[in-house]
Amino acid sequence: MSTLNKIKFVSLIPVCFLLSACYSTEQQVSTNKNLLNDTLFTEHRVPSEREVFQLDAKIKTQLDVYFRGATPSLSQTQTLLKFLVDNGESSLSYQSGANLTASEAYFDLNANCLSLSILSFSLAEHLGFESQFQRVHIPEYWDQTLGYSLLTGHVNLVITESNFARNRTRTSAVSLYTAPKSLTIDFDPNSRQQKFPTSNITKQRILAMFYSNRGAIHMINGEHDFAYNYFKAAINIDEHYSGAWGNLGVLYRIVNQHQLAEQTYQQALALNVDNKTVMGNMALLYRLTERAHLADSIESKLSAERKDNPYYQIVLGNEALEANNLSLALRHFNRARRLDTKLHSSYFGIAKVHYYRGNLEQAQKYLSQAYKLSEFNHDRKRYQNKLQWLQTVAKN
Repeated sequence: MSTLNKIKFVSLIPVCFLLSACYSTEQQVSTNKNLLNDTLFTEHRVPSEREVFQLDAKIKTQLDVYFRGATPSLSQTQTLLKFLVDNGESSLSYQSGANLTASEAYFDLNANCLSLSILSFSLAEHLGFESQFQRVHIPEYWDQTLGYSLLTGHVNLVITESNFARNRTRTSAVSLYTAPKSLTIDFDPNSRQQKFPTSNITKQRILAMFYSNRGAIHMINGEHDFAYNYFKAAINIDEHYSGAWGNLGVLYRIVNQHQLAEQTYQQALALNVDNKTVMGNMALLYRLTERAHLADSIESKLSAERKDNPYYQIVLGNEALEANNLSLALRHFNRARRLDTKLHSSYFGIAKVHYYRGNLEQAQKYLSQAYKLSEFNHDRKRYQNKLQWLQTVAKN
């Protein structure tokens, strides 16, 4: 049996999370909302669009004090947003569960990039700037949470100082020939360093991602009623968002509604034929319903497409560790390291293999390399704590 079918896939946006990272455009095909089965779950309220994007009075007051009543310029706003980025890089915990509203994210920067982009949008809107959300087409990347492999995507925000805002004191003739200035706000250093392709996405799609993310975390926590209501809200705000349909299909499978799960996966694939997250979950469903030949076909295709993805190799390495197959785990982690020598997760995986084998010196060596390569404070603290523990064990 392929190891692929053991992975419980849920699509997430932000490192940033709940979005499958593929390059195709979702098709504007018809959707079947009869797949939303309210009878299986208890109704719960989800936050409205206004509540997700709203800045509370304290935040608005702080902004007004910062600009002292002057007309904000993009350079001033860049300083303010740079503060958020710098603060984020020093304390940000890119965890899949950190899906916060704009106001929540302002007071707790331990949020994912979707939440921080929502915050940036709301700040820019309050200051009178135009903004455009972008999906960044990063390679497939997974985050591990409570035994689930969460396939993540990434978004950022482009803020534009419109001609009107820049030239309100000038003549209209000058304004017509003045190009607006823009600023891209991206909370992922890897995305900023590498020029990945981008495509514009709507505010409604962002809200659907937010709802889908929250639903996925509720699902992982076993809170199925809340999960369903968030997935339903995502579909109602943007019925062509394949990721929300795919996550709803996972929920149906979890509650043993296999036929409904399959139909929902098919809906997700109709919207995005290249949604690998849904393909993987469909393969798992085929195995659960004793259609191994169909699962084999999907898994072989996905494995061939992902074999050169270092993040995928890390996922397989972690699976092998869980199965206590240390030799296989080491092969996957080493392959990930060869594919990308700068990924701290592969070195951490190798360190774990050596630790389980009782080779504390090698474990410490690779853990030190993971520490040196880690970007975020929460990763560095984690590795530092493990290093200190290993050093204590070695002395005893």
